[in-house]
Amino acid sequence: MQPAILLLIPVENQVRELDPKLLLACIAAKRGFSSVIGSRRELEFRIDSYPKSIYLSKSMTRRSLIFFRMARKFGHHIVTWDEEALVHLPPETYYSRRLHPEAIQLVSHLFAWGQDNVELWRQYDHLPPDIPIHNTGNPRNDMLRPEMHPFYQDDVQALRRKYGDFILINTNFNHVNAFGPDMNLFHPVMKPGEPAKFGRAARGMSREYAQGLWDHKQAVFKSFQHLIPKLDQAFPDLNIIIRPHPTERHDVYNEIAARCSHVHVTNEGNVVPWILATRLVLHNGCTTGVESFVMGVPSISYRESVDETYDSGFYRLPNAVSHQCYNFDQLQNMIHRILAGNLGAADGNERRAIVKNYIASQDGSLACEKMVEVLASVVSDWNQTTQPSLWDRLQRRLIADGYHLYKRLKPMLPGSHNRPEFQKHRYPGVTLEALNQKIKCIQKVRNDATQLKVEQLSDVLFQISP
Repeated sequence: MQPAILLLIPVENQVRELDPKLLLACIAAKRGFSSVIGSRRELEFRIDSYPKSIYLSKSMTRRSLIFFRMARKFGHHIVTWDEEALVHLPPETYYSRRLHPEAIQLVSHLFAWGQDNVELWRQYDHLPPDIPIHNTGNPRNDMLRPEMHPFYQDDVQALRRKYGDFILINTNFNHVNAFGPDMNLFHPVMKPGEPAKFGRAARGMSREYAQGLWDHKQAVFKSFQHLIPKLDQAFPDLNIIIRPHPTERHDVYNEIAARCSHVHVTNEGNVVPWILATRLVLHNGCTTGVESFVMGVPSISYRESVDETYDSGFYRLPNAVSHQCYNFDQLQNMIHRILAGNLGAADGNERRAIVKNYIASQDGSLACEKMVEVLASVVSDWNQTTQPSLWDRLQRRLIADGYHLYKRLKPMLPGSHNRPEFQKHRYPGVTLEALNQKIKCIQKVRNDATQLKVEQLSDVLFQISP
């Protein structure tokens, strides 16, 4: 394998993706790959500056299409997983939102979370007949495995020192409480009686499905707003940590915290050490319910408002692997049992079988190791890149210039994902020192003595090389 082969590893939501993708970069370095890792927007903006590389995309949506076409024009290969395919919408809605028939044609390999994800993709009408689907698992589930827990040991101890015993409330109301109002299921109604226009979160949904989801999520959102002050009063010896979804606004939660004695709102760091440090996780249909189950941490799905269309469809997995409560009295009783040590994490053969179908590589080789094996096979027969002709170089320059102009203008468009304040919210950045510390910790946990070179390419991009 040629050591010059680069992996391009974009990170969109830093607190959720950076740690697992650093693990992937470290394992890839042991096989001779170099990786450029960091802000997705910045990495894509520079795509014309990299030699022939493998781009590890996290989605295949309509928004991916322009970039995929350009990346392929520059000679890059695209391999993909879907960050949203673990807890996913019903198939037809999922397909219309998360898969684009032209974008998927430009992908050479697919990495699935588990067998459920494999089958979901195989049923897609526009799946290329010859595209390999690898049931590897995902780097995020690698970080849940017991052997990786020491990576978070210092963070866990720091959280316990700061907050003592605490309940972790993970919210997922980004459909109705998004960072920007245009990112919700519906835009705010400006005139009474006017039908609400679809927001970005409703893309690919029927109006009936979107309206039902909006009504349900609003009801659950309100139930949590009522719940938090009651918990604050009922459990005065516990801190209550509210951890909003990465694309949620914090205003409502900050207002609640200001009225309570020991409620705190934060999105600091990856969620894994918070789950390991807490006495219990409280959620409704959130992926953290699945993560808690895998790590053996008690988790409760609070379902004061119920709509089985969504609770047994979209949110089936996290609800199924959690304890479930339907009113505050049930919840209060269950929390007391957990705190007293009389009730542990939800368990049982049925739950384990469900999770095994959704998440591969829970033991044996890591998902990252399996992915790197596939990537090594992709490049094993690559030849030295031939020098492009003058016409090819001119075409590439024109394409790159056009793409740069598009990326500069896009943040100015109403509702753009690329607004600077939203980009900062999703990717606040990391220092070279902090990144090096994470890498050293990963290598220590894995007993990996590979010597690595870590270079800072910009304020949001780094290169990790053997």
